[in-house]
Amino acid sequence: MNRTKGDEEEYWNSSKFKAFTFDDEDDELSQLKESKRAVNSLRDFVDDDDDDDLERVSWTGEPVGSISWSIKETAGSSGSTSEGREQLKGRNSFYTQLPKPTSTYSLSSFFKGRTRPGSFQSLSDALSDTPAKSYAPELGRPKGEYRDYSNDWSPSDTVRRLRRGKVCSLERFRSLQDKLQLLEEAVSMHDGNVITAVLIFLKRTLSKEILFRELEVRQVALRHFIHFLKETGGQKLLLDLFRFLDRTEELALTHYREHLSIQDPEKRKEFLKTCIGLPFSAEDSTHIQDHYTLLERQIIIEANDRHLESAGQTEIFRKHPRKASILNMPLVTTLFYACFYHYTESEGTFSSPINLKKTFKIPDKQYVLTALAARAKLRAWNDVDALFTTKNWLGYTKKRAPIGFHRVVEILHKNSAPVQILQDYVNLVEDVDTKLSLATKLKCHDVVIDTCRDLKDRQQLLAYRSKVDKGSVEEEKIDAILNSSQIRWKN
Repeated sequence: MNRTKGDEEEYWNSSKFKAFTFDDEDDELSQLKESKRAVNSLRDFVDDDDDDDLERVSWTGEPVGSISWSIKETAGSSGSTSEGREQLKGRNSFYTQLPKPTSTYSLSSFFKGRTRPGSFQSLSDALSDTPAKSYAPELGRPKGEYRDYSNDWSPSDTVRRLRRGKVCSLERFRSLQDKLQLLEEAVSMHDGNVITAVLIFLKRTLSKEILFRELEVRQVALRHFIHFLKETGGQKLLLDLFRFLDRTEELALTHYREHLSIQDPEKRKEFLKTCIGLPFSAEDSTHIQDHYTLLERQIIIEANDRHLESAGQTEIFRKHPRKASILNMPLVTTLFYACFYHYTESEGTFSSPINLKKTFKIPDKQYVLTALAARAKLRAWNDVDALFTTKNWLGYTKKRAPIGFHRVVEILHKNSAPVQILQDYVNLVEDVDTKLSLATKLKCHDVVIDTCRDLKDRQQLLAYRSKVDKGSVEEEKIDAILNSSQIRWKN
């Protein structure tokens, strides 16, 4: 802080310490005594009861060892201003100086959080008007807390920590014995996540042959490992594992599952062809053969129908454009497609529904249900009627439905079939209660009236009379039946 010459004189003369001036005529001994008294007077700023609070103060008033003292000492050793040099040259003895106002903070008072006597105050008091707060250096963590990251955990401790979700490195387990002990501890915990974590570590650190050999005698870990490979798509390693374990059927199924990742139809067909000779069970072998044959048919049908649709010469494709490709569709979807677009084709074509039925041995119920849904959607009622008409060896016709006529009625109603057609099929329902329920629901009045008449149920007929429109043909028919003397009513 810069002062004028007059201020410096006033400052020094007003001090309670007698400072050195050039006007003094005391000898050197008196100056040394004055300096000693000034140093001893600094003890008033220190609490005599606390030895830890004692500080050494330099001639400039700064605590010895403090940051500001070190900076000033470094700066002073490197050089000083020209004005300072002139003053030092003219002085022959020491002099003391009061602590400057800017040096009111001590490191010890800052850490201990209390205001020192005199002009010293804590840093918190200087920054705010709030009472002094307690500040203390952060203490180190207990050594026990650092054991999470150390290498002194046993296999059982490691597994327990993994189960609790703690961070725990497995890299310290380098020998095969330690790794196997770690796996056994994980299995004994019955925690799938821990077992999987250990298996991933073993997969990364053990050779394939050693890993397979050890898993073969540990069935629980083996099942977890197989499931892990299936979920993560490790098909190659899974095939090697099944080959090592001599599980031929599982090996074949795993190889077959790879077709799902092949998008090109031709490549998928060729891949399925390679799966036919694999060691599947008898039932699975049939399914693999059917899958290959179906995809082969779909490729042919798709190419032909795409050509017909683009030519625009086929009526069915003009009225009902295709919404999707038939490729890679299930068998039932392919049958519905054939019944919708190729129902009248001869049995010799690949797209004929009858050809599909015989080739893939589709049951009668499945075929009738699918064909009915397709033809009813097109409102081809003649085809629906022909679907259920059969002839006996005498040439008599009869309607027969392997799925039950109640289901036929439901499908026809869903496709908005006319009431007359619905009534014909409701009449074919054998169970009387089901017939009445369907007829009432679908408002097939003639069926309800005739059924009540056949049952000679006068009360039910009277109840239904209130549900028909007044003055309608149905009401007149009910009245005529009720007034007939030829019927002997049950009630």
